[in-house]
Amino acid sequence: MNDALSPPSSAPATPPAALAPLPGPLAARIIAVTSGKGGVGKTFVSANLAAALTRRGYRVLVLDADLGLANLDVVLNLHPKVTLHDVFTGKAQLDDAVIEAPGGFSVVLAGSGMVEYSRLTPAVRSEFLNVIQTLAPRFDVVLLDTGAGISDVVLFSVSLASEVLIVATPEPTSLTDAYAAIKVLATQQKRQQVRLVVNQAARPGDGRAITSQLQQVLDRFVTTDSGRPMRLVHMGDIPADMSVRDAVMRRQLLMLHMPGCPAALAIAQLASKVDTTLLAPKGA
Repeated sequence: MNDALSPPSSAPATPPAALAPLPGPLAARIIAVTSGKGGVGKTFVSANLAAALTRRGYRVLVLDADLGLANLDVVLNLHPKVTLHDVFTGKAQLDDAVIEAPGGFSVVLAGSGMVEYSRLTPAVRSEFLNVIQTLAPRFDVVLLDTGAGISDVVLFSVSLASEVLIVATPEPTSLTDAYAAIKVLATQQKRQQVRLVVNQAARPGDGRAITSQLQQVLDRFVTTDSGRPMRLVHMGDIPADMSVRDAVMRRQLLMLHMPGCPAALAIAQLASKVDTTLLAPKGA
């Protein structure tokens, strides 16, 4: 494990430009769901967590922040008439891009394969920031389903959130890339902590062990501006479950398709922890 988590030498060539912080009440309810590596179930987690939080009484928006390789529409089996591409190019109004998803939450979807959004240009930055500032006050929770990795577009999306959920699987490549992403969030965005969700866990307790091992590497190699190591908070495990594959192939939400399966129960527990640790204190 430790060999797999040795610090990678690569990092973004240039850090994202400094971003003025969003107003406190606006930022307090924005949560970025991201990952170091693609294919770990990040969008699956975002969509099903949104459904679980909606069941708990929250008004939830999932914003597809993977502007170049969006697939939230595929996971939800939606065929939007208006996407962020249409909003950014002035072909449609933002309100027309907000649609209801199965599960009762709202989504704003991005088109796939748009090369012009693979880099953080001033226009993309401005348009995306306007979307966040316009929509966030209408909801209790905004989940940003970002792209994977540490590109400038991903880091900009994450910078808009007050909390970060890193999704990783137990595979060494996923953990190594998760470490790289966490290190960048500590050094470039000055974050003191991020939260980890371990997907496709083979055994109960795997996630806590993985979090502990990652924390040891962070303690050794990553120091925040405060002089303290980056804190990694274990938020929960989602067990490997054949029901997940079945739901994904059917393009159905697991929380609706098989709400009693082990993975769905784990997502419900994750929603409970998000509620009690991130959301309830904000409204107290």
